[in-house]
Amino acid sequence: MKGITGKIIYIDLTEGRIESKTLSDEYYAKYLGGEGLGSRLLFDEIEKGIDPLSEKSPLIINPGLLVGSGLPTASKTSVVFKSPLTNAFGRSISGAYLGVAMKKAGYDGIVIKGKSNRPVYLFVEDDKVEIRDAESLWGQDAIETQEILKKQLGNDFRTAAIGYSGEKLSFISGIDFEERQSARAGAGAVMGSKMLKAIAVKGTKDVDYADSEKLKEAIATWNKKIIGTDTAKLDMAYGSGEFYEWVNKEIGVFPVKNWQESMFEESFKAHEDGKSHLDPYYWSPKYTEKLHPCPNCNKPCGRYIVIKEGKYAGTRVEGVEYEILYSLGGELGIEDIEVTAKLNEICDRAGLDGISAGVTLGWAMEAYEKGLLTKEDADGLDLRFGNGGAAVVAMELIAKKEGHLGELLFNGVKRAAEKLGKDSYKFALEVKGLEPAAYDVRGLKGMALAIAESVRGACHLTGGIYAPELTGKFWKLTNVDRLSSSWKGYEVKTGDDFMRVYDSLGMCKFSRSLFWLDGMLDGIKAVTGVNFGVDDLMLAGERIYNLERLFNAREGLSRKDDYLPYRVTHDPISNGVSKGNFVSEEELQHMLDEYYLVRGWSKNGIPTKMQLLRVGLIKEAEEYGDPL
Repeated sequence: MKGITGKIIYIDLTEGRIESKTLSDEYYAKYLGGEGLGSRLLFDEIEKGIDPLSEKSPLIINPGLLVGSGLPTASKTSVVFKSPLTNAFGRSISGAYLGVAMKKAGYDGIVIKGKSNRPVYLFVEDDKVEIRDAESLWGQDAIETQEILKKQLGNDFRTAAIGYSGEKLSFISGIDFEERQSARAGAGAVMGSKMLKAIAVKGTKDVDYADSEKLKEAIATWNKKIIGTDTAKLDMAYGSGEFYEWVNKEIGVFPVKNWQESMFEESFKAHEDGKSHLDPYYWSPKYTEKLHPCPNCNKPCGRYIVIKEGKYAGTRVEGVEYEILYSLGGELGIEDIEVTAKLNEICDRAGLDGISAGVTLGWAMEAYEKGLLTKEDADGLDLRFGNGGAAVVAMELIAKKEGHLGELLFNGVKRAAEKLGKDSYKFALEVKGLEPAAYDVRGLKGMALAIAESVRGACHLTGGIYAPELTGKFWKLTNVDRLSSSWKGYEVKTGDDFMRVYDSLGMCKFSRSLFWLDGMLDGIKAVTGVNFGVDDLMLAGERIYNLERLFNAREGLSRKDDYLPYRVTHDPISNGVSKGNFVSEEELQHMLDEYYLVRGWSKNGIPTKMQLLRVGLIKEAEEYGDPL
């Protein structure tokens, strides 16, 4: 296949060994690149039962198959690993310029194992690959680290780094790629466990594409599909939070105060004009400094916002994304965008997952208000919902693992609830250990199934099922009823397989409605020379997801791990237009039965031998396949 090198850098930090291997085209035909290729490499490189933070546990970085080609919004690079948060398959994806540099340096992936005896960073300049000393960088935050490296090496190097939370092995820490975060599931802890502070890559080579002229035509065609559309205009004006008011008022699934509410009524009522100050229609025009696009993006939703006055003057952060408006806003009962921005900045610099950190702090606030956490437990903070000043101090404690509160909350809500006990699990929001994103699934029942069965835990992006649930349609799906638990199996399977294709190609999910799969075939052929059809791509997505599920099954996960938080199955939504809805345990089990059946998995949620053979996982079928 063209557009690939097949070359993967293998790093052993224990022995200081560096080598490259070339993979056959078959890997790319079956797994594409990005997440798909990373999943295949992870499955092959790690043995069952390995501790995620052990020297034998790999950290794998793969740009998507189309990354670096110039195709618009083909920007995403995958980080794949065994998650310390879930002890299962870990994946985190961001719009990383480092992925483009990897392609131009001649590499489709980096596999890092071992552990250095001192802080180091990985240096890559075309064929030159070195492990370099990073003693002076250890202790710096994730953004400062990359600024220092760029001053030393030059701005033409693209970088990634962990912050001090990753150094201290927080299970909710991620990796920062020039202020694009691969945040979820604990990749920062895996990187920190190896004493690997950063990565710097410079590539100057040309990539050999199958048909350069056809690629230019595809780029022009794709640009026409994007530029000037309403989607592009809204993304550029308001970012990913553009539908904040709609999700609150018309759908009623915006979680507030640790999911005790599902519409932020206080925020809308606080102002004479009835507008919430978390709404980007309010804050984006006021605070935006400039847009911050991912690689090859011509409809950038990212932006730098700057606070120039007041208590948090000097705060400058890339954001604030829709998920952060929830986790560091509504989830904490905070409607002051300046506080949310400050919390966002703390997380980004420390290298904390803003979703997990916010949901964990929201749990602590509820525990405090219920009297399960004392003021002494909270290091003297009045940890009530809406107390922005206390939230900022608390987040600093979490980021640095300081005080009683920092120790308790440092590894996410599941560990915190296990430590505290006292029935605090009843309001601990997690699946498989991962905290959920900004959609109250009690009012989106297909989404409830999606976060229950997701290989990553309570993940909104594994299947992207919020899209059909919120709008009633998606690609070939129509008449989706968000409040019904019937006929969800095919919907969720379709989303899971579809999104595996996007994450393996490196396409931005915010472009999916402009391309689906049908509209990308010309670009894929121009890059690779392979005439993929829609069915071929969906089969690849299905193969990748079955392999990821098999990874989890090999680690002992099964149906018992496809659960929902107690609050979702027992406490109905208390306010807003979705009031009264919840997902009963019976509904969940019915949806799981339906999903497993559509998947061709056993009743216990394990891929069957027949299904694995069907998707081309022949060796795995013999070794791991579950009989019907």
